[in-house]
Amino acid sequence: MLIAIPSFNDMTLGSKLRSQANDLVAGAVLARSEAIKRNQPVSLCASSNGTSCTGTWSQGWIVINGATVIMKHAAAANGFLILSDQSSFTFQPTGVGATADSLTVCRATPSVGGQEREVTITATGRASVEPTYVGSCAEPE
Repeated sequence: MLIAIPSFNDMTLGSKLRSQANDLVAGAVLARSEAIKRNQPVSLCASSNGTSCTGTWSQGWIVINGATVIMKHAAAANGFLILSDQSSFTFQPTGVGATADSLTVCRATPSVGGQEREVTITATGRASVEPTYVGSCAEPE
């Protein structure tokens, strides 16, 4: 039993991280396809209120075209953080992004998890997820 519980906790943590990271990838794919479909720039951005690009990624995020919210996503699960230097990713009508960067999904509490998921969005608009094992998870000050 003492051997199985830590392994089960790691498996559960990995599943939660993977789920949140995959939601971000799905949001990026939706934003990119909507930009192409609408022939207008569409953004994936952090949103604390679900209607505008404000707040942090951990507070929630939206896919938005002008003032029209296409999709909203609730805040990260309790104890989890989504960290990035960028507050938004804008996709042009050709499907390419204006900026290449990444988001890190990690567990901050009750203790920092040893695994994370890094969501990378390239300048060409491609989104992907890779596991990382840095084990540092804290909001920048």
